[in-house]
Amino acid sequence: MLRYLPFLLILALWIYAFVDCLNTPENEVRGLPKLAWVFVILLFGEVLVGPVAWLIAGRPRRAPARAAERQWVAPDDNPDFLRSLNRDRDKD
Repeated sequence: MLRYLPFLLILALWIYAFVDCLNTPENEVRGLPKLAWVFVILLFGEVLVGPVAWLIAGRPRRAPARAAERQWVAPDDNPDFLRSLNRDRDKD
């Protein structure tokens, strides 16, 4: 059973790269046109050249999310929330 593991890992990487390439918008693909990347992945997938090339050279770079945008602020520390309370109090 263990002798099939390398084949299954190669197949999984091949399928992942193929699906990732198909789901990537055309304008975000780097290096080659999207159709060319699909052919590279399919033709050279068995020897891992195609999928690895896609992951390194063709896949779009993801910009890291800023920590400040993802950080949750409690309502009593949020300046916008506190301003809205002041506005509500002034209306009454």
